[in-house]
Amino acid sequence: MSDSTAETIPAQDRPSRPVKLRLPWGLLLGLATIGGLIAIWALASALGWASPVFLPSPARVWAALNRVAFEGYANATLLAHMGASLWRVFAALFFTMLVGVPVGLIIATSRIGRGILDPLVEFIRPLPPLAYLPLIIIWCGIGEGSKVLVISIAMLAPIVISTVSGVKAANENQIRAARTFGATRAQLIREVMLPAALPSIFTGMRIALGAGWTTLVASELVAATRGLGYMIQSAAQFLVTDMVIAGILVISALATASEILLRWLERRFLPWIGKS
Repeated sequence: MSDSTAETIPAQDRPSRPVKLRLPWGLLLGLATIGGLIAIWALASALGWASPVFLPSPARVWAALNRVAFEGYANATLLAHMGASLWRVFAALFFTMLVGVPVGLIIATSRIGRGILDPLVEFIRPLPPLAYLPLIIIWCGIGEGSKVLVISIAMLAPIVISTVSGVKAANENQIRAARTFGATRAQLIREVMLPAALPSIFTGMRIALGAGWTTLVASELVAATRGLGYMIQSAAQFLVTDMVIAGILVISALATASEILLRWLERRFLPWIGKS
């Protein structure tokens, strides 16, 4: 059948082509990996390779999750612990974005700003949270503000560095064109450099959230009454290992969910990323 003849046949009368199902191999491999690790974990517990005190079975961890979800543990239910930790992490991300993005823009566009602010960022970047946690407590007390501040400091460097990298990657032709049309320095930053830096800023947010979840447990060591880190620390003091593992799994699940959310936001609001 020629192409001209095929074009005259109505679409509904044309023979349908078989639909090829595309399996999400990456997702399947990931699920298979997780399933394999759980199987090895269950086998190790069943064969007694380690004491149940140190390695409880998956069934015991699942029972601990149900117990904390419905009956509570360490003064609160799982939902209350999750809510406290989520508030601290995302409040820290919000305040870090308010500070980190402008600081990154200043470092990237001003020699004076780079000379003043860049050493401070480089000084903070390698510090572990437990190193400055006592100082934050001395300065800010033991309230919620100190916990959010500790997490914010851990998040600051990735946001600043990613912003600087994104601004420096701005298209030079666009910058020259904007200057040709008489754009001011503020307009150049707002209309050209900041949009060009958004992909890098999103990447920095993802890295910063990872640092925030890592710092969460340290921030909840002091005078916390709720939170996943507090729950884990309370369980560890009494060797309730199943509850410790349950808390770790919940933190991992929330961190994964936040990563998926940021990736969705990136695809939704920055659809041009990766396209020429």
